Amino acid sequence: MWRLRSPRISHLVGRLSQINVVSDVKVQQYRCCQTLVSPPPSSFQQTKCDPPDTVVPRSYIGENVSRKDKTKYLYSTLLELNDSKETVYGALDAWVAWEQNFPIASLKKILNSLEKEQQWHRVVQVIKWMLSKGQGMTMGTYGQLIRALDMDHRVEEAHKFWEMKIGSDLHSVPWQVCHVMISVYYRNNMLEDLVKLFKGLEAFDRKPRDKCIIQKVANAYEMLGLVKEKENILAKYSHLFTEEGPTKPHRRNSFESKKDMHLTSDKPRQRQSRNTSSEEK
Repeated sequence: MWRLRSPRISHLVGRLSQINVVSDVKVQQYRCCQTLVSPPPSSFQQTKCDPPDTVVPRSYIGENVSRKDKTKYLYSTLLELNDSKETVYGALDAWVAWEQNFPIASLKKILNSLEKEQQWHRVVQVIKWMLSKGQGMTMGTYGQLIRALDMDHRVEEAHKFWEMKIGSDLHSVPWQVCHVMISVYYRNNMLEDLVKLFKGLEAFDRKPRDKCIIQKVANAYEMLGLVKEKENILAKYSHLFTEEGPTKPHRRNSFESKKDMHLTSDKPRQRQSRNTSSEEK
């Protein structure tokens, strides 16, 4: 009977036999490797669905890696990845997979480091990933995202995000975040939106504390041909230009002023660099 079978069937039977032999060898090698690298004994119970010697306790994975090294590893990884959203999101998902609590503090440090390197597109991706996880939903994060979108030449997206998330609640938005958006409008010559935002803040009796905001609004009125409104706004808030500040300004105020100089235009930035060089001399 076996002599009468065709050569094709004989070849198929031979291949199936080889596959069975190879499969048995691979299974034996897999079990041997799993035995060699199996973790220390744990309190986890073996189930029928688990392969032999493959149960790894959750606390055992990455417990010997410090938080600083984990943060440094993610930062270097983000710098090397391409701009694909799926790739970046996948790396972030893998990084937090074994964390008991969401590492918001470490991500804030990474975002600050990315800002120093002017990796604005990556800052946008990381913040959007955080927001998709329901984390970092604060005004500080929103302001950081708007600033990164502006520096990444996505001002229309920054404007839409402001209108959708922040612009409908102007009575409670911190002035620091409002100043960021005013600077974005001023930088991109969106003067009508700037004036509209400032009028909305005034409607809630919000009084600005920084003369830089008033100066930008006044300049916007002038460039729009509204000279009368410019004079009115300067007269209304003239006390901000005449009041003398404290002898030792707070570090936060000095930081905000430097940030504002960075967002307005290139001319103030050059003037600031010349002043800095003269002081160093």
